[in-house]
Amino acid sequence: MANRTQPSSAGTLASFLKDRRTRLDPASFGLSGRRRTPGLRREEVAQRANISPTWYTWLEQGRGGAPSADVLNRIAKGLLLTEPEREHLFMLGLGRPPEVRYIGAEGVSPRLQRLLDTLDASPALVKTATWDVVAWNDAARVVLTDYSTLPAGQRNILRFMFRSPVIRAKQHDWENLARFVVGAFRADAARAGAVSEVTRLVDELCDASPEFAALWKENHVLSHGDGTKRLKHPELGDVELEYSSFAVDGRPDLTMVVYNPVDGTVAEHIRILARNLSRKEA
Repeated sequence: MANRTQPSSAGTLASFLKDRRTRLDPASFGLSGRRRTPGLRREEVAQRANISPTWYTWLEQGRGGAPSADVLNRIAKGLLLTEPEREHLFMLGLGRPPEVRYIGAEGVSPRLQRLLDTLDASPALVKTATWDVVAWNDAARVVLTDYSTLPAGQRNILRFMFRSPVIRAKQHDWENLARFVVGAFRADAARAGAVSEVTRLVDELCDASPEFAALWKENHVLSHGDGTKRLKHPELGDVELEYSSFAVDGRPDLTMVVYNPVDGTVAEHIRILARNLSRKEA
């Protein structure tokens, strides 16, 4: 009996695979020679994905049944798919998104950094699911913490809260804020599939801070959407900030947090401090 194609979803998967394969540049993989068609060959993608060339060919032809999650992950890696493309691949192949997996972030795109920099009176930062700060603006440096003076591995909000006396002294009602931070951190890490990645940090903080250890054992899970933050600033005095959190499109591992001063006079002072900081470093 002749092979019959799968329903339209398989045909869509086949089209997506072929489209992404033909977009790849053979030269970037060290492959030379003239080719009649653009992109990699099917057998080359199969080799990169460590699957049978016949099986991959069937998928591009809409045959062979539904692939497994393992096969789709291998193909996603072989085709160099972005995380949104990988999710789309799973929706086409299995009708569901892939299981959450955490990918640590090194930084942000220049475009996102420029967006942060336009907020000259609003402290803004980008943090990972494990609450490492990977980007910030000058307003955040003068109001919150000057992250640029810290080694990359030490720019963690949990460490600031529980290991820095300076940061602790700046907070109004540190105890309630600490409880909120731990609960929201737990939710973010679990949502991003980063539970194993936070083990070392949690162990470190449990050893260093009995207060953190007690809060961690409470197992509170909280949402970090929006709210109000109050600080005791050495130059600005008591500062009240409204904050909102935003997901970074295409980067499920990142969250942008923007703090807006409630008082317009404070906002202008922040703008001046941030501008003076930038001038000093120019």
